[in-house]
Amino acid sequence: MPVSVTRINSRINPDYKKVIPRFFNTGDVRARTLIERILHMQEDEASNLLHEVLNEFSLRYKNIKTIFTRHFELINYLITEEELIILSEEKKQIIGSYFTMEYSIEAAALFNPSIVEDPDQRGAGIGQKKVIISFRATGESHISSIVFKQALLDENAMIHLEPSGRFIREGVMTQQKKDSKSDFKNLLDRISLPENLGTAILNELKDQFSYKEIEHVLENALLTIEAPFEKKKIRFDILGRVNTNYELHFSTDSLISERVIFPVTRTEKNGIEDARFVRFIEDDGSATYIATYTAYDGSFILPQLIITTDFCHFKIAPLHGKAAINKNLALFPRKINGQYVMLSRIDNINNYIMFSDDIFVWEEATLLQQPKFPWEFVQIGNAGSPIETEKGWLVITHGVGPMRKYCLGASLFDLDNPTRELGRLKEPMLVPNEDERDGYVPNVVYSCGSIIHGNKLFIPYAVSDHASSFATVSLSELLDEILKSN
Repeated sequence: MPVSVTRINSRINPDYKKVIPRFFNTGDVRARTLIERILHMQEDEASNLLHEVLNEFSLRYKNIKTIFTRHFELINYLITEEELIILSEEKKQIIGSYFTMEYSIEAAALFNPSIVEDPDQRGAGIGQKKVIISFRATGESHISSIVFKQALLDENAMIHLEPSGRFIREGVMTQQKKDSKSDFKNLLDRISLPENLGTAILNELKDQFSYKEIEHVLENALLTIEAPFEKKKIRFDILGRVNTNYELHFSTDSLISERVIFPVTRTEKNGIEDARFVRFIEDDGSATYIATYTAYDGSFILPQLIITTDFCHFKIAPLHGKAAINKNLALFPRKINGQYVMLSRIDNINNYIMFSDDIFVWEEATLLQQPKFPWEFVQIGNAGSPIETEKGWLVITHGVGPMRKYCLGASLFDLDNPTRELGRLKEPMLVPNEDERDGYVPNVVYSCGSIIHGNKLFIPYAVSDHASSFATVSLSELLDEILKSN
Protein backbone atom coordinates (compact mmCIF):
# COMPACT_ATOMS: atom_id res chain seq x y z
CA MET A 1 0.00 0.00 0.00
CA PRO A 2 1.18 3.59 -0.59
CA VAL A 3 3.35 5.22 2.06
CA SER A 4 1.67 8.08 3.94
CA VAL A 5 3.33 11.37 2.96
CA THR A 6 2.64 14.68 4.70
CA ARG A 7 3.03 17.78 2.55
CA ILE A 8 4.15 20.91 4.38
CA ASN A 9 2.12 23.97 3.53
CA SER A 10 5.11 25.99 2.39
CA ARG A 11 6.10 26.79 -1.17
CA ILE A 12 9.15 28.74 -2.21
CA ASN A 13 8.55 30.62 -5.43
CA PRO A 14 11.21 32.26 -7.60
CA ASP A 15 11.92 35.86 -6.71
CA TYR A 16 12.61 37.97 -9.80
CA LYS A 17 13.88 40.80 -7.59
CA LYS A 18 17.06 38.84 -6.80
CA VAL A 19 19.55 40.33 -9.21
CA ILE A 20 23.29 40.25 -9.68
CA PRO A 21 25.44 42.70 -11.69
CA ARG A 22 26.90 41.01 -14.77
CA PHE A 23 29.53 42.24 -17.21
CA PHE A 24 27.73 43.41 -20.36
CA ASN A 25 29.62 43.56 -23.64
CA THR A 26 28.15 43.68 -27.14
CA GLY A 27 31.46 43.20 -28.96
CA ASP A 28 34.61 45.22 -29.47
CA VAL A 29 33.34 47.40 -32.32
CA ARG A 30 30.17 48.54 -30.58
CA ALA A 31 32.03 48.78 -27.28
CA ARG A 32 34.66 51.08 -28.72
CA THR A 33 31.96 53.30 -30.26
CA LEU A 34 30.24 53.53 -26.90
CA ILE A 35 33.50 54.39 -25.13
CA GLU A 36 34.19 57.16 -27.64
CA ARG A 37 30.79 58.71 -26.90
CA ILE A 38 31.61 58.74 -23.19
CA LEU A 39 35.09 60.18 -23.81
CA HIS A 40 33.49 63.13 -25.61
CA MET A 41 31.13 63.92 -22.73
CA GLN A 42 31.72 67.11 -20.77
CA GLU A 43 33.05 66.43 -17.24
CA ASP A 44 30.04 68.02 -15.54
CA GLU A 45 27.69 65.98 -17.73
CA ALA A 46 29.56 62.79 -16.78
CA SER A 47 29.46 63.76 -13.11
CA ASN A 48 25.70 64.36 -13.19
CA LEU A 49 25.10 61.06 -15.01
CA LEU A 50 27.17 59.12 -12.51
CA HIS A 51 25.27 60.76 -9.66
CA GLU A 52 21.97 59.63 -11.22
CA VAL A 53 23.17 56.07 -11.73
CA LEU A 54 24.48 55.79 -8.17
CA ASN A 55 21.24 57.17 -6.75
CA GLU A 56 19.22 54.63 -8.71
CA PHE A 57 21.29 51.50 -8.13
CA SER A 58 23.56 51.88 -5.10
CA LEU A 59 20.99 50.54 -2.63
CA ARG A 60 20.75 47.30 -4.61
CA TYR A 61 24.43 46.40 -4.12
CA LYS A 62 26.85 46.60 -1.24
CA ASN A 63 29.45 48.59 -3.17
CA ILE A 64 28.38 49.35 -6.70
CA LYS A 65 31.43 51.53 -7.39
CA THR A 66 33.65 48.47 -6.95
CA ILE A 67 31.52 46.65 -9.53
CA PHE A 68 31.84 49.52 -12.01
CA THR A 69 35.60 49.60 -11.48
CA ARG A 70 35.91 45.86 -12.07
CA HIS A 71 33.87 46.04 -15.29
CA PHE A 72 35.85 49.05 -16.48
CA GLU A 73 39.04 47.04 -16.05
CA LEU A 74 37.54 44.25 -18.18
CA ILE A 75 37.00 46.63 -21.09
CA ASN A 76 39.87 49.11 -20.78
CA TYR A 77 41.97 47.21 -23.34
CA LEU A 78 39.92 49.16 -25.91
CA ILE A 79 41.20 52.47 -24.53
CA THR A 80 44.53 53.91 -25.66
CA GLU A 81 47.27 54.80 -23.19
CA GLU A 82 46.87 58.47 -24.08
CA GLU A 83 43.15 58.30 -23.35
CA LEU A 84 43.74 56.49 -20.07
CA ILE A 85 46.10 59.21 -18.85
CA ILE A 86 43.48 61.95 -19.14
CA LEU A 87 40.46 59.82 -18.22
CA SER A 88 38.84 61.02 -14.98
CA GLU A 89 37.77 58.60 -12.26
CA GLU A 90 34.16 59.62 -12.81
CA LYS A 91 34.32 58.73 -16.49
CA LYS A 92 35.92 55.40 -15.64
CA GLN A 93 32.96 54.74 -13.35
CA ILE A 94 30.53 55.79 -16.08
CA ILE A 95 32.21 53.46 -18.60
CA GLY A 96 31.98 50.63 -16.05
CA SER A 97 28.26 51.32 -15.57
CA TYR A 98 27.57 51.06 -19.31
CA PHE A 99 29.23 47.65 -19.33
CA THR A 100 27.13 46.41 -16.41
CA MET A 101 23.72 44.76 -16.58
CA GLU A 102 21.41 43.35 -13.97
CA TYR A 103 20.59 39.65 -14.22
CA SER A 104 17.59 38.22 -12.38
CA ILE A 105 18.88 34.83 -11.26
CA GLU A 106 15.45 33.43 -10.31
CA ALA A 107 13.31 35.10 -12.98
CA ALA A 108 12.12 31.76 -14.41
CA ALA A 109 12.40 29.14 -11.66
CA LEU A 110 13.71 28.06 -8.27
CA PHE A 111 13.64 24.29 -8.10
CA ASN A 112 15.43 20.93 -7.74
CA PRO A 113 16.46 21.42 -4.10
CA SER A 114 18.86 19.39 -1.99
CA ILE A 115 19.35 19.64 1.77
CA VAL A 116 22.22 19.05 4.20
CA GLU A 117 22.93 19.65 7.85
CA ASP A 118 24.38 23.11 8.49
CA PRO A 119 28.05 22.85 9.60
CA ASP A 120 27.24 25.47 12.27
CA GLN A 121 24.59 24.11 14.66
CA ARG A 122 24.86 26.95 17.16
CA GLY A 123 21.41 28.17 18.10
CA ALA A 124 19.62 24.90 17.41
CA GLY A 125 17.59 23.64 20.38
CA ILE A 126 16.90 20.10 21.56
CA GLY A 127 15.34 18.08 18.75
CA GLN A 128 16.11 20.83 16.23
CA LYS A 129 18.48 20.88 13.28
CA LYS A 130 19.85 23.79 11.27
CA VAL A 131 19.98 22.99 7.56
CA ILE A 132 21.17 24.49 4.30
CA ILE A 133 19.03 24.02 1.20
CA SER A 134 20.48 24.46 -2.27
CA PHE A 135 18.31 25.29 -5.27
CA ARG A 136 18.70 25.48 -9.00
CA ALA A 137 17.86 29.08 -9.87
CA THR A 138 17.03 29.79 -13.50
CA GLY A 139 16.89 33.19 -15.14
CA GLU A 140 16.98 34.84 -18.56
CA SER A 141 18.02 32.54 -21.46
CA HIS A 142 17.42 29.60 -19.10
CA ILE A 143 20.85 29.94 -17.49
CA SER A 144 20.95 28.07 -14.19
CA SER A 145 22.99 28.79 -11.08
CA ILE A 146 23.05 27.56 -7.48
CA VAL A 147 21.57 29.54 -4.61
CA PHE A 148 21.09 28.70 -0.94
CA LYS A 149 18.72 29.21 1.97
CA GLN A 150 19.22 28.53 5.66
CA ALA A 151 16.45 27.02 7.72
CA LEU A 152 15.65 25.28 10.99
CA LEU A 153 13.87 21.95 11.28
CA ASP A 154 12.04 21.88 14.59
CA GLU A 155 11.26 18.87 16.77
CA ASN A 156 8.20 18.09 14.61
CA ALA A 157 10.17 18.32 11.34
CA MET A 158 8.47 21.57 10.43
CA ILE A 159 10.69 23.96 8.49
CA HIS A 160 11.37 27.56 9.47
CA LEU A 161 13.20 29.50 6.74
CA GLU A 162 15.62 32.28 7.63
CA PRO A 163 14.96 35.62 5.88
CA SER A 164 16.97 36.05 2.70
CA GLY A 165 19.72 38.65 2.54
CA ARG A 166 19.50 41.84 0.47
CA PHE A 167 22.76 41.80 -1.47
CA ILE A 168 23.14 38.89 -3.88
CA ARG A 169 26.72 38.38 -5.03
CA GLU A 170 28.96 36.08 -7.02
CA GLY A 171 32.12 34.72 -5.48
CA VAL A 172 35.59 35.94 -6.33
CA MET A 173 37.14 33.39 -8.66
CA THR A 174 40.69 32.11 -8.40
CA GLN A 175 42.45 29.43 -10.39
CA GLN A 176 45.55 28.10 -8.73
CA LYS A 177 46.50 25.24 -11.00
CA LYS A 178 47.65 25.68 -14.61
CA ASP A 179 48.03 23.12 -17.39
CA SER A 180 51.33 22.07 -18.89
CA LYS A 181 51.69 22.67 -22.62
CA SER A 182 53.67 19.43 -23.07
CA ASP A 183 51.01 17.36 -21.27
CA PHE A 184 48.29 19.12 -23.24
CA LYS A 185 50.00 18.21 -26.53
CA ASN A 186 49.74 14.53 -25.59
CA LEU A 187 46.02 14.99 -24.94
CA LEU A 188 45.48 16.75 -28.27
CA ASP A 189 47.21 13.88 -30.07
CA ARG A 190 44.39 11.60 -28.89
CA ILE A 191 41.69 13.77 -30.45
CA SER A 192 40.78 13.65 -34.12
CA LEU A 193 41.29 17.28 -35.17
CA PRO A 194 41.31 19.00 -38.57
CA GLU A 195 44.74 19.30 -40.13
CA ASN A 196 47.06 21.89 -38.53
CA LEU A 197 44.46 22.90 -35.90
CA GLY A 198 46.37 21.26 -33.03
CA THR A 199 49.58 23.00 -34.13
CA ALA A 200 47.81 26.36 -34.38
CA ILE A 201 46.48 25.98 -30.84
CA LEU A 202 49.82 24.92 -29.35
CA ASN A 203 51.68 27.77 -31.06
CA GLU A 204 49.54 30.30 -29.16
CA LEU A 205 49.91 28.71 -25.73
CA LYS A 206 52.48 29.46 -23.05
CA ASP A 207 54.34 26.61 -21.37
CA GLN A 208 51.87 26.92 -18.49
CA PHE A 209 48.34 28.13 -19.23
CA SER A 210 45.01 28.59 -17.48
CA TYR A 211 41.52 27.61 -18.53
CA LYS A 212 40.74 31.22 -19.40
CA GLU A 213 43.82 31.41 -21.64
CA ILE A 214 42.92 28.27 -23.63
CA GLU A 215 39.39 29.63 -24.04
CA HIS A 216 40.80 32.77 -25.67
CA VAL A 217 43.14 30.75 -27.93
CA LEU A 218 40.26 28.52 -29.07
CA GLU A 219 38.10 31.51 -29.99
CA ASN A 220 40.68 32.45 -32.64
CA ALA A 221 41.81 28.97 -33.67
CA LEU A 222 38.28 27.71 -34.37
CA LEU A 223 37.40 30.59 -36.70
CA THR A 224 38.47 28.36 -39.59
CA ILE A 225 35.83 25.74 -38.72
CA GLU A 226 32.65 26.66 -40.59
CA ALA A 227 30.19 23.98 -39.45
CA PRO A 228 28.65 25.21 -36.14
CA PHE A 229 28.13 21.76 -34.61
CA GLU A 230 31.63 20.61 -35.54
CA LYS A 231 33.05 23.75 -33.96
CA LYS A 232 31.09 23.14 -30.74
CA LYS A 233 32.12 19.48 -30.65
CA ILE A 234 35.83 20.28 -31.08
CA ARG A 235 35.67 23.00 -28.40
CA PHE A 236 33.95 20.61 -25.98
CA ASP A 237 36.43 17.79 -26.66
CA ILE A 238 39.37 20.11 -26.04
CA LEU A 239 38.01 21.96 -23.01
CA GLY A 240 36.91 18.66 -21.49
CA ARG A 241 40.59 17.73 -21.31
CA VAL A 242 41.75 21.01 -19.83
CA ASN A 243 41.93 21.66 -16.13
CA THR A 244 38.67 23.44 -15.29
CA ASN A 245 39.37 23.55 -11.57
CA TYR A 246 38.62 26.88 -9.97
CA GLU A 247 37.68 28.26 -6.58
CA LEU A 248 35.02 30.72 -5.47
CA HIS A 249 35.45 32.82 -2.36
CA PHE A 250 32.62 34.73 -0.70
CA SER A 251 32.98 37.39 1.93
CA THR A 252 32.61 35.92 5.41
CA ASP A 253 30.28 38.75 6.37
CA SER A 254 27.77 37.76 3.67
CA LEU A 255 24.75 35.59 4.41
CA ILE A 256 24.55 32.17 2.76
CA SER A 257 21.34 33.30 1.06
CA GLU A 258 23.32 36.13 -0.57
CA ARG A 259 25.77 33.79 -2.32
CA VAL A 260 25.20 32.53 -5.84
CA ILE A 261 27.39 30.07 -7.73
CA PHE A 262 26.97 31.39 -11.25
CA PRO A 263 28.55 29.80 -14.36
CA VAL A 264 32.22 30.73 -14.77
CA THR A 265 33.85 28.49 -17.38
CA ARG A 266 32.73 27.91 -20.96
CA THR A 267 31.77 24.29 -20.21
CA GLU A 268 29.09 25.57 -17.83
CA LYS A 269 28.20 28.87 -19.52
CA ASN A 270 24.60 27.80 -20.17
CA GLY A 271 23.98 26.42 -16.74
CA ILE A 272 25.02 24.80 -13.48
CA GLU A 273 22.26 22.26 -13.08
CA ASP A 274 20.84 20.00 -10.36
CA ALA A 275 23.44 20.15 -7.60
CA ARG A 276 23.15 17.17 -5.26
CA PHE A 277 24.86 18.17 -2.01
CA VAL A 278 25.85 15.54 0.52
CA ARG A 279 27.62 15.71 3.88
CA PHE A 280 30.56 13.41 3.21
CA ILE A 281 32.37 11.84 6.17
CA GLU A 282 36.09 11.57 5.53
CA ASP A 283 38.29 8.71 6.77
CA ASP A 284 39.36 10.80 9.78
CA GLY A 285 35.75 11.52 10.76
CA SER A 286 35.68 15.11 9.53
CA ALA A 287 32.86 16.33 7.31
CA THR A 288 33.16 17.81 3.83
CA TYR A 289 30.21 18.98 1.79
CA ILE A 290 30.34 17.69 -1.78
CA ALA A 291 27.91 18.22 -4.62
CA THR A 292 27.72 16.66 -8.04
CA TYR A 293 26.27 18.89 -10.72
CA THR A 294 25.86 19.07 -14.47
CA ALA A 295 27.79 21.71 -16.38
CA TYR A 296 26.04 22.66 -19.63
CA ASP A 297 27.56 24.73 -22.42
CA GLY A 298 24.46 24.89 -24.62
CA SER A 299 25.30 21.72 -26.56
CA PHE A 300 27.14 19.29 -24.29
CA ILE A 301 27.06 18.33 -20.63
CA LEU A 302 29.91 17.57 -18.24
CA PRO A 303 29.61 16.20 -14.67
CA GLN A 304 31.53 18.21 -12.07
CA LEU A 305 32.03 18.46 -8.30
CA ILE A 306 31.67 21.29 -5.81
CA ILE A 307 33.59 20.86 -2.55
CA THR A 308 33.28 23.03 0.57
CA THR A 309 33.56 22.84 4.33
CA ASP A 310 31.90 26.14 5.20
CA PHE A 311 29.70 27.22 2.23
CA CYS A 312 31.91 30.28 1.98
CA HIS A 313 34.83 28.87 0.01
CA PHE A 314 34.08 26.44 -2.82
CA LYS A 315 36.36 24.30 -4.98
CA ILE A 316 35.01 23.27 -8.39
CA ALA A 317 36.51 20.43 -10.39
CA PRO A 318 35.46 18.21 -13.33
CA LEU A 319 35.04 14.46 -13.18
CA HIS A 320 37.01 12.24 -15.55
CA GLY A 321 36.84 8.69 -16.83
CA LYS A 322 34.73 6.67 -19.25
CA ALA A 323 31.83 6.45 -16.78
CA ALA A 324 31.83 10.14 -15.82
CA ILE A 325 29.15 10.99 -18.36
CA ASN A 326 25.56 12.13 -18.56
CA LYS A 327 23.45 13.54 -15.72
CA ASN A 328 22.11 12.23 -12.41
CA LEU A 329 25.31 11.47 -10.49
CA ALA A 330 24.99 11.22 -6.71
CA LEU A 331 27.81 10.48 -4.26
CA PHE A 332 27.42 8.14 -1.28
CA PRO A 333 28.07 9.98 2.04
CA ARG A 334 31.13 7.89 2.92
CA LYS A 335 33.51 5.36 1.43
CA ILE A 336 32.42 1.73 1.33
CA ASN A 337 35.11 -0.93 1.65
CA GLY A 338 37.73 1.75 1.12
CA GLN A 339 36.29 3.16 -2.11
CA TYR A 340 34.22 6.14 -3.16
CA VAL A 341 30.81 5.12 -4.47
CA MET A 342 28.54 6.96 -6.86
CA LEU A 343 25.12 6.45 -8.41
CA SER A 344 24.66 7.44 -12.04
CA ARG A 345 22.35 7.09 -15.04
CA ILE A 346 24.78 6.82 -17.91
CA ASP A 347 22.23 5.59 -20.48
CA ASN A 348 19.32 7.92 -19.58
CA ILE A 349 17.16 4.93 -18.58
CA ASN A 350 18.64 2.86 -15.76
CA ASN A 351 20.33 3.37 -12.40
CA TYR A 352 24.01 2.44 -12.25
CA ILE A 353 26.56 2.23 -9.45
CA MET A 354 30.26 3.10 -9.69
CA PHE A 355 33.27 2.51 -7.43
CA SER A 356 36.57 4.39 -7.53
CA ASP A 357 39.76 4.94 -5.54
CA ASP A 358 39.84 8.53 -6.86
CA ILE A 359 36.82 10.76 -6.34
CA PHE A 360 37.61 12.60 -9.59
CA VAL A 361 38.01 9.55 -11.86
CA TRP A 362 35.22 7.07 -12.69
CA GLU A 363 35.99 4.41 -15.27
CA GLU A 364 33.35 1.69 -14.84
CA ALA A 365 29.63 1.58 -14.12
CA THR A 366 27.55 -1.46 -13.14
CA LEU A 367 23.83 -1.74 -13.81
CA LEU A 368 21.95 -1.38 -10.52
CA GLN A 369 18.25 -0.87 -11.32
CA GLN A 370 16.02 -1.00 -14.34
CA PRO A 371 12.47 0.32 -14.66
CA LYS A 372 10.19 -2.25 -13.07
CA PHE A 373 6.80 -0.66 -12.41
CA PRO A 374 4.57 1.30 -14.84
CA TRP A 375 5.20 4.66 -13.14
CA GLU A 376 8.94 4.33 -13.90
CA PHE A 377 8.85 2.55 -17.29
CA VAL A 378 10.41 5.49 -19.17
CA GLN A 379 13.39 5.85 -16.82
CA ILE A 380 14.54 5.49 -13.25
CA GLY A 381 17.17 7.62 -11.54
CA ASN A 382 18.22 8.88 -8.15
CA ALA A 383 16.71 11.91 -6.43
CA GLY A 384 19.77 12.68 -4.36
CA SER A 385 22.60 10.95 -2.55
CA PRO A 386 21.91 7.69 -0.69
CA ILE A 387 21.03 8.02 3.01
CA GLU A 388 22.48 5.60 5.55
CA THR A 389 19.93 3.87 7.82
CA GLU A 390 20.08 0.86 10.13
CA LYS A 391 18.38 -1.28 7.50
CA GLY A 392 20.39 -0.21 4.48
CA TRP A 393 21.16 2.58 2.07
CA LEU A 394 17.96 4.48 1.41
CA VAL A 395 17.83 5.88 -2.11
CA ILE A 396 15.02 8.22 -3.07
CA THR A 397 14.40 7.64 -6.77
CA HIS A 398 12.55 9.42 -9.50
CA GLY A 399 10.58 7.56 -12.10
CA VAL A 400 9.00 8.73 -15.34
CA GLY A 401 5.73 7.21 -16.53
CA PRO A 402 2.81 7.97 -18.87
CA MET A 403 2.51 11.58 -20.07
CA ARG A 404 6.12 12.09 -18.91
CA LYS A 405 4.93 12.37 -15.32
CA TYR A 406 7.76 12.42 -12.78
CA CYS A 407 7.13 10.78 -9.38
CA LEU A 408 9.35 10.02 -6.40
CA GLY A 409 9.90 6.50 -5.14
CA ALA A 410 12.32 4.78 -2.77
CA SER A 411 14.66 1.78 -2.75
CA LEU A 412 16.90 0.12 -0.16
CA PHE A 413 20.37 -1.38 -0.70
CA ASP A 414 22.70 -3.47 1.44
CA LEU A 415 25.05 -1.39 3.62
CA ASP A 416 28.16 -3.46 2.91
CA ASN A 417 27.28 -4.39 -0.67
CA PRO A 418 25.24 -1.55 -2.19
CA THR A 419 24.99 -3.42 -5.49
CA ARG A 420 22.37 -5.63 -3.78
CA GLU A 421 18.86 -4.20 -3.83
CA LEU A 422 16.86 -5.16 -0.73
CA GLY A 423 13.56 -3.73 -1.87
CA ARG A 424 11.76 -1.06 -3.89
CA LEU A 425 8.41 0.64 -3.47
CA LYS A 426 5.83 -0.73 -5.90
CA GLU A 427 3.86 2.50 -5.84
CA PRO A 428 5.35 5.99 -6.04
CA MET A 429 5.85 7.75 -2.72
CA LEU A 430 5.14 11.28 -3.98
CA VAL A 431 3.01 12.10 -7.02
CA PRO A 432 2.19 15.57 -8.40
CA ASN A 433 -1.15 16.60 -6.95
CA GLU A 434 -3.60 18.91 -8.69
CA ASP A 435 -1.91 21.98 -7.23
CA GLU A 436 1.53 20.83 -8.42
CA ARG A 437 0.79 19.78 -11.99
CA ASP A 438 1.27 23.15 -13.69
CA GLY A 439 4.57 24.92 -14.24
CA TYR A 440 7.48 25.28 -16.63
CA VAL A 441 7.51 21.47 -17.06
CA PRO A 442 4.07 20.12 -16.05
CA ASN A 443 3.44 16.97 -14.00
CA VAL A 444 6.80 16.84 -12.25
CA VAL A 445 7.91 16.36 -8.65
CA TYR A 446 11.67 16.02 -8.31
CA SER A 447 14.32 16.21 -5.62
CA CYS A 448 18.12 16.42 -5.45
CA GLY A 449 18.48 15.33 -1.83
CA SER A 450 16.62 14.56 1.40
CA ILE A 451 17.61 14.32 5.07
CA ILE A 452 16.63 12.29 8.14
CA HIS A 453 15.43 14.35 11.08
CA GLY A 454 14.33 12.44 14.18
CA ASN A 455 12.04 9.64 13.04
CA LYS A 456 11.12 11.31 9.77
CA LEU A 457 12.52 11.69 6.30
CA PHE A 458 12.38 15.34 5.26
CA ILE A 459 12.05 15.77 1.48
CA PRO A 460 12.46 19.11 -0.31
CA TYR A 461 11.11 18.77 -3.83
CA ALA A 462 10.57 20.74 -7.02
CA VAL A 463 7.10 21.53 -8.31
CA SER A 464 6.89 21.27 -12.11
CA ASP A 465 10.34 22.81 -12.60
CA HIS A 466 9.15 26.16 -11.29
CA ALA A 467 8.98 26.33 -7.48
CA SER A 468 9.90 24.17 -4.48
CA SER A 469 8.03 22.66 -1.56
CA PHE A 470 8.54 20.16 1.27
CA ALA A 471 7.14 16.88 2.54
CA THR A 472 7.81 14.40 5.35
CA VAL A 473 7.32 10.65 5.73
CA SER A 474 7.75 8.32 8.68
CA LEU A 475 11.17 6.70 8.26
CA SER A 476 10.19 3.42 9.90
CA GLU A 477 7.01 3.18 7.84
CA LEU A 478 8.94 3.86 4.65
CA LEU A 479 11.64 1.27 5.37
CA ASP A 480 9.09 -1.37 6.37
CA GLU A 481 7.09 -0.81 3.20
CA ILE A 482 10.21 -1.07 1.04
CA LEU A 483 11.28 -4.34 2.64
CA LYS A 484 7.75 -5.75 2.31
CA SER A 485 7.95 -5.23 -1.43
CA ASN A 486 11.11 -7.32 -1.85
